[in-house]
Amino acid sequence: MGVGGQARKTAEALTYRTGFGNEHSSEAVAGALPVGRNSPQRAPLGLYAEQLSGTAFTEPRAHNRRSWLYRVRPSAAHPAFHRVPPRAAGETLHTAPFDETPDPNRLRWNPLPEPAPGTDFVSGLWTVGGNGDARRREGMAIHLYAANASMTDRVFSDSDGELLIVPERGGLLLHTEFGMLAADPGHVVLIPRGVRFRVELLDESARGYVCENYGRPFDLPELGPIGANGLANARDFEAPQAAYEESDGPVEVLNKFCGSLWAARYDHSPLDVVAWHGSHLPYRYDLRRFNVLGSLSYDHPDPSLFTVLTSPSETPGQASVDFVVFAPRWLVGEDTFRPPYFHRNVMSEYMGLIEGAYDAKAEGFVPGGGSLHNMMSAHGPDRETFDRASAADLVPQKVDDGLAFMFETRWPVTTTGQALGAGHLQDAYDDVWQGLERHFTHDPTP
Repeated sequence: MGVGGQARKTAEALTYRTGFGNEHSSEAVAGALPVGRNSPQRAPLGLYAEQLSGTAFTEPRAHNRRSWLYRVRPSAAHPAFHRVPPRAAGETLHTAPFDETPDPNRLRWNPLPEPAPGTDFVSGLWTVGGNGDARRREGMAIHLYAANASMTDRVFSDSDGELLIVPERGGLLLHTEFGMLAADPGHVVLIPRGVRFRVELLDESARGYVCENYGRPFDLPELGPIGANGLANARDFEAPQAAYEESDGPVEVLNKFCGSLWAARYDHSPLDVVAWHGSHLPYRYDLRRFNVLGSLSYDHPDPSLFTVLTSPSETPGQASVDFVVFAPRWLVGEDTFRPPYFHRNVMSEYMGLIEGAYDAKAEGFVPGGGSLHNMMSAHGPDRETFDRASAADLVPQKVDDGLAFMFETRWPVTTTGQALGAGHLQDAYDDVWQGLERHFTHDPTP
């Protein structure tokens, strides 16, 4: 069986529990979940009861995220962690606060180069930039990943934030404390803060994007006047069924803590949760199930209408980070410039492309690549797109040849030195707006 063959069979056989933000429960062995209490004097089947809190105990019930885990060994049973020297970590994974000066220029990158042989998901993480401060639990970071090897005898967790993983090439099988999740391009996976997992490749290689959210956990956006339905449906989010590993042997456990990687050598797998219940848990979501809403009369709607998940800040309407998808949809606006319009935004926007083409950029923006339009930088359709859309016959049009997304954040994104000096940074991105001709006509004669 070829690379990823057995993993692919495992992925295809998985079943899930549905519903975002619900109180879910699952057990891999019947009777493993206690009834009527969370922490009985003796947990069933000789297991250890343990709470995992993703929010403070006293946060409002609607925002509180916690789960109870019933595991073979408690998480506390491990040796000391030791900091991984930055050079050994590859020096490609960075964390806010960033020391560099924020750059107001419009930036665009080609996909990451192919990694060295034996690069797994963690080793292949590469930071574009971010904002805020992980130690204060505010802001976000943008990472890319490129991998050609599965994580073997290695487990990872992120104490700094939750991870929204957006595959672009190659499928992933994620083994988590809560069970397994499979994700092909078109899916996204949300791994909560502190949850341990490893990534197995379903294909020869894998590539994609990661949003590291230091702030409040991602949630579904409020719908306001939209009403009760639309955008991402809660029931389309899928949580794993309990599955556990009961293996003895050395496992390297990596923990990202305040920007540094720390490692400990366990004598057993920490993915040994036999049963669980709660609301702090991983999900996967199929972006093609997003219920797109749009204009039925005129004008192109603001991109906020395409928000899948949001991490709110203390200022209403200014998200720490929004995750936005530009999924297949119909365009029917009359007397309307249908692609995204020219604009400057107080929010900062990083865009990525999963497949196909983006309707505001005719060329140069390719799957696996990305663009950054920082706070108040002017951007919009390139010259070719503007000329074509301005003269188009405005018949109903189905946009179904691409799948793009955006990480939008309220603060400027500070770009890392490696991103500004990367060989795959496009040197002439500004040129896409050159040649936008003057069309203004005015006869001053009274």
